[in-house]
Amino acid sequence: MTYLDYAASTPMTKQAIAAYAEVATKIYGNPSSLHDTGGQAASAVAWARGVIARKLGVHPDGLIFTGSGTEANILAILSLARSEKRGRHIITSMAEHTSVHAAMNTLESEGFEVTRLPLTAGGVIDVDMLKEVIRSDTTLISIQHVNSEIGTIQPVAKIAQLAKEHGILYHVDCVQSFCKLDVAFDTRLADAISVSAHKVGGPKGCGAVYFNPFVRVQPVFPGVTHERGLRGGTLDTPALVAFAVAVENYTYDMDKQWQLRKNLLHMLPEETFQIIEGPAESQLPNIVGICKTGMEGQWVMLKLNEQNFHISTGSACDINSASGTKAILAMGKTITEARQFFRISFGADTQVDDVVMCGEALQMRIFK
Repeated sequence: MTYLDYAASTPMTKQAIAAYAEVATKIYGNPSSLHDTGGQAASAVAWARGVIARKLGVHPDGLIFTGSGTEANILAILSLARSEKRGRHIITSMAEHTSVHAAMNTLESEGFEVTRLPLTAGGVIDVDMLKEVIRSDTTLISIQHVNSEIGTIQPVAKIAQLAKEHGILYHVDCVQSFCKLDVAFDTRLADAISVSAHKVGGPKGCGAVYFNPFVRVQPVFPGVTHERGLRGGTLDTPALVAFAVAVENYTYDMDKQWQLRKNLLHMLPEETFQIIEGPAESQLPNIVGICKTGMEGQWVMLKLNEQNFHISTGSACDINSASGTKAILAMGKTITEARQFFRISFGADTQVDDVVMCGEALQMRIFK
């Protein structure tokens, strides 16, 4: 089996697994309990919070643990939008993660107006277009850092600066970029940042959201007592420690990932395979978006699966969508083109032979 779906999830690192097992065995108290066993758990959580906050370049007091990146996105968007009294207009993009669209749909049902921007032909937000749609009642902007389907890097620093100049709150989904790019693009300009553990070798069911401590936030579930009253439920201490250990040990070799990408693309003839990507400076190399002329991406994925190559047709959270990936549609492609899309994504364990063999499989008769 050759796993080439790292943008969907990564295997837990050996260090994270060992940390999870040790904490689950030895530190089993509730971190909210006041006795010494609870204190041990609370200390472990505080350590994990500090590690992840330092990697984000933020103060640990603003970091809230969640059950996933999805939950982090939803909590951030709903909390910020409902807290700010400036207005009821929100700006996002057509290509955001499903969880962002879910939050936006909820806010629209409450009377908010949402402007969804397209992507350019290079798969990024046009900052000038963003500037044009800002209104006096714009209260929130939510634009991701890296698109999970095609790997394009959005101009988040420029967006954050623009938001601050206009007094608008800004949320950035850093689930795909965390530990791969410097997400401290200027974190003092971001009001909320979302991350997830299982994208960087940590456990599933674990994420975090940073809220700017100087911004008033309205809890989605008022009355809960955990995590500064912003997220209820007993914290999963072993998972949080494993998350932090994964962050400490995760490495992203940019040069290696670019070489893997070049090796794969070299094997795909341009007349039959269209690579969906941005310019090099706006592209995360380990996520490769591809369209195969005349074939549905799901068929390509299933045929590769028969050859023991595990890829995807886009975000795992959109697996039941019949319309194709959001990023392709946001770039002005047709639904037919979007349905031809599939994604190959590399990780730290991916080797040149893996992508060469995958390229050879894509050259087989069944794909001609």
